[in-house]
Amino acid sequence: RDFPVTPLTSVWSDTLGERDSIYVVQTNPLVIQRCLLMTTDPGDLVFDPTCGSGTTAYVAEQWGRRWITCDTSRVALAIARQRLMTAVFDYYELAHPKEGVGSGFKYKTVPHVTLKSIANNPEIDGIYARMHPAVEQALADLNAALKGKPIRFQVTQGGRAGQFVDFAAPDSATFTLPSGQVVKVNELVEWEVPFEFPTDWPEAARKPFEAFHAARRAMREAMDDAIARHADQETLYDQPYVDRKKVRVTGPFTVEAVPAPVVKSPDEILVEKSQPADASLARSGETLRQAEWRDELLRAGIRGKVGQYIRFARLEPLPGCRFLHAEGETRPSDEGADRVRETAPAYNPMRVVVSFGPEHAPLEQRQVAQAIEEAHTLVPKPRLIIFAAFQFDPEAAKDIDETNWPGVTLLKAQMNADLLTDDLKKKRASNESFWLIGQPDVQVERIAKGEDKGKLRVSVHGFDYYNTKTGQIESGGEDKIAVWMLDTDYDGRSLYPRQVFFPMAGDGEGWTKLARNLKAEIDAERIEAYRGTVSLPFEPGEHKRIAVKIVDDRGIESLKIMEIDI
Repeated sequence: RDFPVTPLTSVWSDTLGERDSIYVVQTNPLVIQRCLLMTTDPGDLVFDPTCGSGTTAYVAEQWGRRWITCDTSRVALAIARQRLMTAVFDYYELAHPKEGVGSGFKYKTVPHVTLKSIANNPEIDGIYARMHPAVEQALADLNAALKGKPIRFQVTQGGRAGQFVDFAAPDSATFTLPSGQVVKVNELVEWEVPFEFPTDWPEAARKPFEAFHAARRAMREAMDDAIARHADQETLYDQPYVDRKKVRVTGPFTVEAVPAPVVKSPDEILVEKSQPADASLARSGETLRQAEWRDELLRAGIRGKVGQYIRFARLEPLPGCRFLHAEGETRPSDEGADRVRETAPAYNPMRVVVSFGPEHAPLEQRQVAQAIEEAHTLVPKPRLIIFAAFQFDPEAAKDIDETNWPGVTLLKAQMNADLLTDDLKKKRASNESFWLIGQPDVQVERIAKGEDKGKLRVSVHGFDYYNTKTGQIESGGEDKIAVWMLDTDYDGRSLYPRQVFFPMAGDGEGWTKLARNLKAEIDAERIEAYRGTVSLPFEPGEHKRIAVKIVDDRGIESLKIMEIDI
């Protein structure tokens, strides 16, 4: 074929669903790849607002595109993060290595031969004039070797197809072709010579027969080369040259949350300061959205671990407070309760106050401090303070976990992102809109002996969960940790995971998959350690503070920040 490739049409019959899917609606990477290659160049930025399993980010990373992807599901982000961190890609040769990936790749090309390119080729006539005499001479030698032999050869192609060449016929016998050309009956013309040497031909004809085909082949190859040189070249953008001596892993990337900037004019600040702190001003703190969240919290409760729930007998707006948005009492049994009994046993109803985080930003440290301050003014004091948010600022989560108020328990509740969209809220009691977040149970120790003496080591023992039956904080197991990350020098702003562990990863998942692909480049013992709950030894950083982020099997993240003072 003159053109060995086929342009893609709008019908893609080879893009079936992903076979080895890790996400319920995972897209076949080939679909994303084709869309990406048709619309972008290496170095371009690709945005996918529905991350899912991270297929867009995966394909963009593979083909040298920058990428941004987002999702409201923490499970999706956890899956995408692990997929990217353990991925291995082919190394594509760069068009200009010193300029980086933005210069593009070296792609395979194919000549696109057209009739126009052949007709206008300046080399064809010269090649024919130079090489065709050898073909004519070989054909004359072949006819001379066959002349006079009692052999009849049936022609299979050309204007004499179906007729016989009689090599014993006299020279005077002729045949007129449809083109008007007159040929001898006892001679072959150029296009009538068979490709295989007939068995009834004399052996003396073999040498000129082979010489004829050799001359024809040489002329055809010379013409093909000339045609290819002057033909338009089609670039195959899905077939870059691969350097088999190198492999690539995912480049550095960040996992970020929506920032919470607060910008106010001086006039707004003066108005706020001048207004008296009366009940009407405080009540303005509750928004319509927070009222919906309060109703949903009363209906669905808060899901704990192993099927436990915190149920509410009542949940009402709390007048006089700006940072506490609801007040009520728990329902420990089906009987419910109609009053608060502060001195009753743990299984009796407890007074609860709730503080909701912002709609599109993390719950911040300032709100936690103000909510706790307001809770101190309440009489009788609450037994539970629940902070419900879509995301928690690390310092805010730290304050909630470490606040010690005798007789009062502070809890974090993860809000389902479906609460942001009315049509995704399902009006049924089984809807799990709020999840109880456990506090990471983390221990830091200094190694006392061995080659790592003096270094630090972190052990993760699971989570500390609130037991809804006993009212106490209890330690959870390690078997529910999907991934945990360690920043050995936390700066208080961004968590930089210098060590990442996948305790729940199987034999062919997580770092094991990466180690198998990189083979000799990876320390097998360390790879096995990265599947556990004990960190590798490390030196403390200049900030003398570490951060441990744990993601459980529900996709809920917990952060533990610890000062290094040992």
